[in-house]
Amino acid sequence: MRSQKSRSRNKNRNNSRPSGNIINRVFDSSGPEGKVRGTPSQIIEKYNQLARDAQLAGDRVATENFQQHAEHYLRLLGEAQREQEAKREEQERQNRERQAERDRERAQRQERESNGGGDLADAPQPDVVGGDDDDSGLVETPESQQPPKPKRPRKPRKPKGEAEGEGPETGGDDQGPAAAAE
Repeated sequence: MRSQKSRSRNKNRNNSRPSGNIINRVFDSSGPEGKVRGTPSQIIEKYNQLARDAQLAGDRVATENFQQHAEHYLRLLGEAQREQEAKREEQERQNRERQAERDRERAQRQERESNGGGDLADAPQPDVVGGDDDDSGLVETPESQQPPKPKRPRKPRKPKGEAEGEGPETGGDDQGPAAAAE
């Protein structure tokens, strides 16, 4: 069986405070009247209520004890709120710096555009290397080696009224195919 001394040494190995939001964290407080469980603000309220009850009962020692317990959690809560406020102010400062940087970049971009940098037609154009230089870095493809095929000339269309067998050469009278066959 292990001794109580070694168990308490293991428990207190990490003396740093737990990270996280202390304001909303639930604590178990072992007070003189038993355990009080809740967030720091709830525990403060409970100990203040116990202190009022002890004062009404005429127990000055218990009143002071409850007030000291409440003060402990009040200090813990105050420190956590100060840390939160400092973090919030630091984030706001960083946000202001980022916004100022974006504003500077936008102003520089607008200045370049207003100085004529916005029109690409006026900008200096690179020289085009012409010819069949092998230094162009382009890959030869079969399509680029063959000359383009010439397009076939289209047959002229017949007018709509002239179908096969009809037209000016057949006589054009409206007697139909039977008359044409005679």
